[in-house]
Amino acid sequence: MVEFKQILCPVDLSDLSLSPVTYAAALARRHAAHLTLLHVVPTFDPVPVRPSTLGETMQYVYPESRDEVLERLNRVLDTAEAAPAEVTCVADAGDTVQRIVDHALSLRADLVVIGTHGRSGFERFMIGSTAERVLQKAPCPVLTVPPSVLATRAADVQFQRVLCAVDFSPSSLQAFGFALALARHDEGAVTVLHAIEWLAEDEPRTLAHFNVPEYRQHLVGEGRERVRALMADARPHGRAIEEVVLLGKPHREILRRATEWPADLIVMGAQGRGGLGLALFGSTTQQVLRAAQCPVLTVRLADPRLT
Repeated sequence: MVEFKQILCPVDLSDLSLSPVTYAAALARRHAAHLTLLHVVPTFDPVPVRPSTLGETMQYVYPESRDEVLERLNRVLDTAEAAPAEVTCVADAGDTVQRIVDHALSLRADLVVIGTHGRSGFERFMIGSTAERVLQKAPCPVLTVPPSVLATRAADVQFQRVLCAVDFSPSSLQAFGFALALARHDEGAVTVLHAIEWLAEDEPRTLAHFNVPEYRQHLVGEGRERVRALMADARPHGRAIEEVVLLGKPHREILRRATEWPADLIVMGAQGRGGLGLALFGSTTQQVLRAAQCPVLTVRLADPRLT
């Protein structure tokens, strides 16, 4: 059973902070979870600035105080109009990614919600260095919210159409459970998508000693059987579950389906069948995260050392 009891939402206090906060607050209300809003600055101490010429007095730059940051966090929460019963605003100093991960560990967070943008803005093929590093290090599932999502009220957070990408790796099977649980709350539909990449696009020009189209159909049929077996175990869900098994580059097919449907949420595992995680540049997960126009929930297997 999927339960969120502790939700951590790192906030950079940019203009694009509102949507991630709205998602985090709405999920905290649904699951009766405790929400922690976190903003990390390099320091709260005065920063000395070297004088430009000899004899000048040392100057100091005074960053925002902790109280000022907390006040801004509370204003963002109020604007989201979805404050849960239990919420804590935290202002911290240090390395941003490390402090986010440290707080996730100390809270035993069940979910981290973060925007895929940086203070300098969003670039097409980049999900933001902070978000990407948090995804690599977080000890729990991470919900990334792209800047194209303009959710400003709790009512905007709906999971009516959930796309779950599976490759039958352990983390993707766990992701399927998350997809069902999130869709169930909104009586939504789930599409289970399995894309088969091998021999999907190019016909082998030499050394092809078997019937390629026939073998492709064999792969698709085998994939459908595995997806249907997975869906059969989800009968208690009681909602619409659709299977999509096709040939193609997985990230392209996931993004295409999510756009055409359109999906309210993509759910997928962080590690593929080879065990490689988000550190692998160009992985399916990274490709989807960089181009998705809807939130993406990335699920990783729990580390037994942290339980």
